[in-house]
Amino acid sequence: MSLGRKLNRKTLWVYVLAILFAGCHHAQDITGNWQGTLIVPHGTPLRIVLQFTRDDSGTLKPTFYSIDQGSEGYRAESITMQDPTVKFVLSFVQASYEGKLSADGNSITGTWIQGSPLPLNFQKATKATAWPLDASPHTVQFVTVEPGVKLEVLDWGGTGRPLVFLAGLGNTAHVFDNFAPKFIGKYHVYGITRRGFGDSSAPTPNGHNYSSDRLGDDVLAVIDALNLQKPVLAGHSIAGEELSSIGSRHPEKVSGLIYLDAGFPYAFYDRVHGDPQLDMLDTRNKIEQLLPFDPSGQKQPIEALLASLPQLEKDLQNELKRMQAVPPPTTKFPLPPSTSPAFAIFNGLHKYTEIKAPCLAIFAVPHDPNSNDILPTDPAHHAAAVAADLERTTNLSNAFAAGVPSAQVIRLPNANHYVFNSNEAEVLRAMNDFLDKLPQP
Repeated sequence: MSLGRKLNRKTLWVYVLAILFAGCHHAQDITGNWQGTLIVPHGTPLRIVLQFTRDDSGTLKPTFYSIDQGSEGYRAESITMQDPTVKFVLSFVQASYEGKLSADGNSITGTWIQGSPLPLNFQKATKATAWPLDASPHTVQFVTVEPGVKLEVLDWGGTGRPLVFLAGLGNTAHVFDNFAPKFIGKYHVYGITRRGFGDSSAPTPNGHNYSSDRLGDDVLAVIDALNLQKPVLAGHSIAGEELSSIGSRHPEKVSGLIYLDAGFPYAFYDRVHGDPQLDMLDTRNKIEQLLPFDPSGQKQPIEALLASLPQLEKDLQNELKRMQAVPPPTTKFPLPPSTSPAFAIFNGLHKYTEIKAPCLAIFAVPHDPNSNDILPTDPAHHAAAVAADLERTTNLSNAFAAGVPSAQVIRLPNANHYVFNSNEAEVLRAMNDFLDKLPQP
C-alpha cells in the first residue's frame, strides 16, 4: 500500500514510537529525561527527548517527545532491554534502534535505522542541561467539537486575519512551534491538534470517528467555537484531506487553503493515474453495499461496482510494475495496528475532485533523494526509488494544477517532506505572497 508507506515514513515515525515502547523493566534505574539529536542528511536536526517515569505499580512508563516535530507527550510501549543493550523496532515507519547503556548509566550510544543507519545517542539530562519541552510563545485551550471530544488548540497571538495550521499524521500542532510565530506580525495564528493525537481526545478508532469529513468537521467546529471569520487554513501532509473536505463542502467558511506538501491523492484525486488506496476503499465500500447479496435487489450498486473495477485493475498493474522496479525492503514491517487512530484515518479517506476555495499548493518535486522521504530499499535500487518519487510527485502536482486551475502550484526541487522546515524561506515567501493577495473577508 504505497500511500500507507509514504505517510508512515514521512509523518508517522514520531507517533509510532509512542505505540511501540511500553512497560519496560531494567535493573538499572533509568527514570528521568534522556535527550539526543538525530542528524538527518540534508534535513533539519531533530531533538529527541525520552522521559521515563514509574506508575504506582513500579512499571516503567516512557513518554516520547520530538521537540522539532511537535510530538508531545506520546506514551511509549514495549521496549526491550537486555543489559546493556536497548532495542526497539518502529514497524510503523520501517525503522529500528539499537543502543548500549553506559556503565555509569548516563548515556546510550546507538544507531537509528530507517532506510540507512544514522547515529542517535542519548544523554541523561540534568536540571541545568534539560531542553524545554515546549518553549514556544503560545497559549493552550481545549475546544469541544462534539460530545466527549475536545481538541487542543494553540494560540500564538497576533492581529489580523486568522491563520490556522493543521499538522500531518503523527504530529501535533506543536510541529509549527518554530514556524507559526513568523506570521504573528500580520495575522492571528492558531494551530489545531486533530483527534487521536497529542493531548486531544481519542475516541474509538473507527470509520465514523476518523473519516475525512469528520476530521474536516472538527476544524469547522473550532472555527465556529472561536468565532474565527473566514480564516486561512494551512495544512501539512495528511491535513490536506481536512483542507479539501472543507474546500469542497464549505468553501464559504474560509478565505483560502495552503497545502504544505499535502496535495496527495487523499487531498485531490488524480483521475488519470488513480490511487490504489483510495480505489480499493471505494471498491470495498461498493461491495459492502451489495452484501448480503440480494438477487432481487437494485441493479445500480452492481453497475457502480463494475464501473470502478477497471481503474482498480489499472492501479494494481501499475503497483506491480513499481514493485518490480523498486523491490520492497528485505525487512518486513506490519501496517498500523487496527486499533490505532492512524489505521482508522487510512480507512476513512475520501476522494475529493473539486476544491472551491482559493488554494496555494506547495509540493516537493522530487523529495530530497538523501532523506527518508524516499522509500527505503536496497542501495542498489535507490536510483529507481528516486526516479519513482520524481514521477509520482510530478504527476500529483500536475493533477492538482489541472484539476484546480485557479490554484497557485509551487514545486520545490529536492525539498524535505517538512517543506516549512527544509525550505523555510521559500515557503514563507510563497505563503506571504498568497496571503497578501487574498481579499479581506
